[in-house]
Amino acid sequence: MLRKFIERPVLSTVISVLIVLLGILGLVKLPIAQYPDISPPTVQVSATYAGANADVVLKSVIVPLEQQINGVEGMTYITSSATNTGSASISVFFGVGTNPDQAAVDVQNRVSAATSLLPQDVIKAGVTVRKQQSSNLLIMSLYSDNPAYDQTFLQNYAAINIIPQLQRVNGVGAANVFGSAMTYSMRIWLKPDVMQIYGVTATDISNAINEQNQDAAPGYFGENDHQTFQYVITYTGRLQSPEEFGNIIVKSTTKGQYLRLKDLARIELGAQTYTGSTATDGKQSVGISISQTPGSNARDVINKSKLVLEKAQKAFPAGIKSVYLVDVNQFLNASIDKVVHTLIECFLLVFLVIFIFLQDFRSTIIHGISVPVAITGTFFFLYLFGFSINLLTLFALVLAIGIVVDDAIVVVEAVHAKLESGYKSPRKAAIDAMSEISGAIVSITLIMAAVFVPVTFISGSAGVFYRQFGITLAIAIVISAVNALTLCPALAAMFLKPPSHIKEQEKTTLMHRFGVGFNAAYDGLTGKYARAVKFLMAKKWIVVVAIGLFITAFIP
Repeated sequence: MLRKFIERPVLSTVISVLIVLLGILGLVKLPIAQYPDISPPTVQVSATYAGANADVVLKSVIVPLEQQINGVEGMTYITSSATNTGSASISVFFGVGTNPDQAAVDVQNRVSAATSLLPQDVIKAGVTVRKQQSSNLLIMSLYSDNPAYDQTFLQNYAAINIIPQLQRVNGVGAANVFGSAMTYSMRIWLKPDVMQIYGVTATDISNAINEQNQDAAPGYFGENDHQTFQYVITYTGRLQSPEEFGNIIVKSTTKGQYLRLKDLARIELGAQTYTGSTATDGKQSVGISISQTPGSNARDVINKSKLVLEKAQKAFPAGIKSVYLVDVNQFLNASIDKVVHTLIECFLLVFLVIFIFLQDFRSTIIHGISVPVAITGTFFFLYLFGFSINLLTLFALVLAIGIVVDDAIVVVEAVHAKLESGYKSPRKAAIDAMSEISGAIVSITLIMAAVFVPVTFISGSAGVFYRQFGITLAIAIVISAVNALTLCPALAAMFLKPPSHIKEQEKTTLMHRFGVGFNAAYDGLTGKYARAVKFLMAKKWIVVVAIGLFITAFIP
């Protein structure tokens, strides 16, 4: 079977080209990240109970929701928090490897079962269930040099004009604007002294607002009255301005006058909360955060998001500026580039060592072709396993360069040995050599793969790191064995020549003189090493004393 690959070098070449093409396809599709995604999927449940303190929110909102959510399939633990601003937040954490989409659906079903137990105000505001992203790729601060644009304006400007564009970027999992000002709200600041004079309570005002600030379907005029024309009835609906809210009638007085809301309260369009403020360089600001979807390319997501932000900056009102606070690409590029440089340096050093010891440029070319095939083909299988290009997989490839070259060295050395023993035909030498060493190559591959495969069974967050590292090395080793059985013998049959083909004038070249000197030095060094080992084996007591002194030197 292996003889066909040697006699038909085109077949061997096609197999290697196919491996390279698949590897290039995988390399293009693979996401790029600094580290594997080890954070467990998280589902965030949020609710708002306007006007309630933390204790009320805890008892009336969080407890019913937790009782229903607790025990959802795949859940590891759950945390919750309540604030005096009426907000409730529940974080549900799932085991590593859980499908985040299915986890969100399961939590949503549990939340729906608890809806009937929640206060009506909470149900009206709605309970939000969303997948919580593990980390932010990009954080930008939007600040204003113009005092006319306060934090509330910045928050709403970003939510209306910037966030929708970012959410359309492929790979963006969530784009949020955050700041203490929150969104615009109609603030009604009651006057207790005036309310006491007129005998009005906060409930009266709340009821008046609910009755007079609502949407309705008033219907039509002349719909079923044999009229020529039919008119649609319209009315104001929900109020929009402080003046409209101020004209809400709370009650009528005994003198036939109306008591309006503006008589009992100060009304303004302000922020939803006033619990704090955010500043950048001493100026009012809000933040914009961007996180990615699982499996997306972090670098592409950041670059595309920056293009959207740069385009949006052209339409900013005068005085509004932006600055990047967090950019994961800076760390990502530095880390990946450093590993890539190490990968190239390792590649060059390996072939320099091979060239020095083999002292044959043709043999070095065979290794120079086979190793890139194994490394490139690994990317396709990384894509099939759902891995990413990160520091762990790249470090595995750095280590793999020194391992995958071994199979090619075994093949080339075996063919060299046949040629030096008297074979005149490189093809015949390759066929006989492969018939002798093919079993050894397979056993080497299985043994080396068996070293790294067991680490893939480690569970938890550590297992994610070791799994990607071990599987990457095992795949590269298996592909190198395929090359050693197909491509390497075919190249050896094509490129290697018997020693008699070396021309006499080539023996006087600088490379030949360097080889003679290197071989002499190497033979001398190995001879001294053999004599030293033979002496130590004869004088075993010297070894025992040396080991004892070494151990005592490190004992405190």
